[in-house]
Amino acid sequence: MCNTPLHGFLADLPKCEHHIHLEGALAPSLLFKLAAKNKIELPTDDPAFASPEALTKRYTNFVSLDDFLGYYYIGMSALITHEDFEALATDYFEHAAKDAVMHADVFFDPQAHLSRGVSYETVLSGFTAARQKAEKNLNITSTLICCFLRHLPVPESVETFQLSEVQASFASGAVAGIGIDSSEVPFPPHLFTPLYAEAAKLGLRLTAHAGEEAGPEYIASALKDLNVTRIDHGVSLARDPELMARVAAAGTLLTVCPMSNVFLKCVKSVAEVPIRKFLDAGVKFSLNSDDPAYFGGNYIGANYCAVQEAFELTVREWEGIALAGVRGSWCSDVRREEMVEKVVGFVAQHASSTS
Repeated sequence: MCNTPLHGFLADLPKCEHHIHLEGALAPSLLFKLAAKNKIELPTDDPAFASPEALTKRYTNFVSLDDFLGYYYIGMSALITHEDFEALATDYFEHAAKDAVMHADVFFDPQAHLSRGVSYETVLSGFTAARQKAEKNLNITSTLICCFLRHLPVPESVETFQLSEVQASFASGAVAGIGIDSSEVPFPPHLFTPLYAEAAKLGLRLTAHAGEEAGPEYIASALKDLNVTRIDHGVSLARDPELMARVAAAGTLLTVCPMSNVFLKCVKSVAEVPIRKFLDAGVKFSLNSDDPAYFGGNYIGANYCAVQEAFELTVREWEGIALAGVRGSWCSDVRREEMVEKVVGFVAQHASSTS
């Protein structure tokens, strides 16, 4: 919760989220519960796994992206059954509802589960059940994005992409897009050109993590070599004014994750995230929680508050951010227009109540 005069407005402002890893919403309490249920032994040589409280404390002291990823993959070991994946995603959607999220484009990492002997169908069915419940009970629509792990050999990603069950999920629309995540350096986007070329043939949505720890050259590569229409993170874009101008002119959406950038030591504080530079340059961006269970339990609402405390944005600027998020969401045109009306109506109501 922020202490700014706009806290109430920000809390209720209708939002869209585009950068949330469902596995990154695995809270320590749920992790320990699922590990016990599934008889999964957590590391005994790491004091962080002594209790949910100890693990929560450890999560506040990541020294890098790779440090975080080590715990991220250990956490996944507790996810075994359909019910586990459904519980995980349901927990995320319940948090999202409290933060006035209308739509979420959500990531998942199939390779991390297939390598453990968990079937793609198990993962997909659990997440799909949670998404359906969220739409029915919480009025949150969602789109599922299959991410590939860039630290693994590219042929392994292509092999996973070509699995019959994965292809079937694309054909049915259960999964609408692909991305790449995990360790950014030294795995430049152009390595994944073969994968993205195949995805483009299927008409899938294309995004990529770029410009989190790496420089703007990774962003340029993702745009040129992978033909993505969205950049996940993208904070290093501000270091290349010419590229930033091109991104702004193209209307490419950045899915910025301010508190994640702080927790993973990309910046020292939210004030160092180039929010003002992006606004001044006309760059479209949304604000997102990334892996909230690992970053202090700071879901999307907390990210909005942190940005407001750091930059003191106006209501009109927040309206622009919210609308950029709506218009950049991977949903139906009907749903998009419905959400635009909700944002515009909410801002107008706020203006009338404060005038």
